[in-house]
Parts: sequence; C-alpha cells; structure tokens
Amino acid sequence: MTKFLVLNGPNINALGRRDIGIYGAMTLDDVNREVSQLADKLGVEVTFFQSNVEGYLVDCIQEHFGTIQGIIINPGALTHYSYTLKDGLIDAGVPIIEVHLSNPYARDEWRRHSVVTDIARGQIAGFGWRSYTAALDILAAIIKEEGPQ
Repeated sequence: MTKFLVLNGPNINALGRRDIGIYGAMTLDDVNREVSQLADKLGVEVTFFQSNVEGYLVDCIQEHFGTIQGIIINPGALTHYSYTLKDGLIDAGVPIIEVHLSNPYARDEWRRHSVVTDIARGQIAGFGWRSYTAALDILAAIIKEEGPQ
C-alpha cells in the first residue's frame, strides 16, 4: 500500500485556538480526520506527526526512511530558515508537497521566503485545511502515474 507522511511543524498543534481569522477554527485533529477520510477513499495510508521541535521532525523523517512514498509538510515557522529540516527532506528521497493554511505571500514580508519550496514538487497555500487534502490528492496521483521514486 502507498504510504505518506504528513508532517506539521511548530504551533500547528494550536489550530482551533490560534488566530482563527488566519488559520481557521478546525483543530489539528479535525484536519487529520479530513485527510484520513480522503486517504481511505484514495486507498493510501497516512501517518501524522507534529512537533514544535525541529530535531523531532527530522527524526521522524529518518525513522520512516524507505517505508513512505511521499511527504506532505507544513513546516510552520521552520519554513523560513530550517536548513536542517530541508536536508532531512532531501535525504528522504521522495516527492514532497509543502502546504500552508494561510497564504504566506499575502502576509508579512518575512513569511514570503521558504527554504523548502525549491525541493518540493509544489506548494499549496491559502486554502485552510483544504490545502492538506489537495496535497494528498495530488501526491497520490503523482505516485500512481510515476510510481515510487
């Protein structure tokens, strides 16, 4: 079965209570439930992991080496500076889709730079929780069409 890792960085665990006007009212559990329901329909398996600690995200990627076919990641604030996380994603050797709940290009200037975008197959941003389901749908289609890398 095709397996994907869904990673979430710092502060994503605060969804549902963190600046609802920007991030929405759904909790991370709600988002994961939506992704899981789509995964069932697509016939793929997803594993979820969130951490506020950069190294734990890298550890998670390394623990899943060779067992996953793709990664969906919302790096949170690590988006803008974490070359450690970027290296871990590169080493995974699988397609990556970067997601963001809000549109970083419509926000503060410092949010407009991502160190992950250039290694990702693409970025989906600004659609709230739907950014995740769109990413899963696209990633599943990529693996179906191209096969695992």
